[in-house]
Amino acid sequence: MPTWHGELTRLSYGKNAFEYQKIAVNSASPVGLVIMLYDGGLRFMARGKEAILEGDLKKQDDQLRRAQKIVLELMSSLDMVRGGDVAKNLFALYTYVTEKLVEANMKDDPACVDEAMNVFSGLRSSWAEIERRDREGKPQEVALAS
Repeated sequence: MPTWHGELTRLSYGKNAFEYQKIAVNSASPVGLVIMLYDGGLRFMARGKEAILEGDLKKQDDQLRRAQKIVLELMSSLDMVRGGDVAKNLFALYTYVTEKLVEANMKDDPACVDEAMNVFSGLRSSWAEIERRDREGKPQEVALAS
């Protein structure tokens, strides 16, 4: 039986974690926010894959849907007019990732999650390189769709 002290500690930790996340989001650059979305998506994908392997269909569905929501958020933030070919390429890659996550959820297939994670982590690496170059004041020569 949990004690009130244990419950209070759990609630306090949750509140502190939320405050930390809030500060991190509020202080992040626009590119940093994109990277945070990628990190969240990858975390949900990994949890979804783990749930597939454990046979936990409820957790699988929840985690893979959360990952899909992040991918869809990234898709909706693309500026297809000003973004040109980069935005079009990102849209195509996000579409592929979404399709793989849906397929993974429907077929209980961890290999589909691996494919989605592979593409998503490659994109995350590109954004991290952009952020690094921004901090160093170097020009952007990174191909986002690589």
